[in-house]
Amino acid sequence: MRKDIKTTEAIFPMPVLMVATYNEDGSVDVMNAAWGTMLSRDQVILNLTETHKTVKNIKERNSFTVSIADSKHVVEADYFGMVSGNNTPNKFENSGLTVMKSQKVDAPIINEFPICLECEFIEYQNDEYGAGVIGKVINVTADESVMNGDKVDVSKVNAIAFDPYTHGYYKVSERVGEAFRDGMQIKK
Repeated sequence: MRKDIKTTEAIFPMPVLMVATYNEDGSVDVMNAAWGTMLSRDQVILNLTETHKTVKNIKERNSFTVSIADSKHVVEADYFGMVSGNNTPNKFENSGLTVMKSQKVDAPIINEFPICLECEFIEYQNDEYGAGVIGKVINVTADESVMNGDKVDVSKVNAIAFDPYTHGYYKVSERVGEAFRDGMQIKK
């Protein structure tokens, strides 16, 4: 038997994405965004409102980075979702994390997060069905610690996912199947 539940945020897991920009004074701004995904092979889409300091920075700098949060840095990732850059200008400094400047876009790469997408701003959609920030992925980097040869080993990333039902974070790390292969057991 199925039961109605009182949430519309019912897609699980939701990624925990760290969206980073530079402020007008060159300091680093980061926010936690669970409402984001790939729009196409080389585009990301982030459902962010214009009230976020990060969105203002993205529009001004035409660049941003999106990092995959990991279980080792769940405290920092959660902090970036709790505190607004509009009210706490030293938000990033408080985290104790470090950055390097992207060589491809005008945005910071957070060193401690294992995977980073470097993006150019394409547009902001704010109509009735608008999704917010759309960006073109210019480059992707991964820390060597999460690589097997030239490929990312997801079990080493220890990415975290957001649970909208209970507001928990869960580690995503165990491989349970082979895409485009396991279904062949049914397809005959």
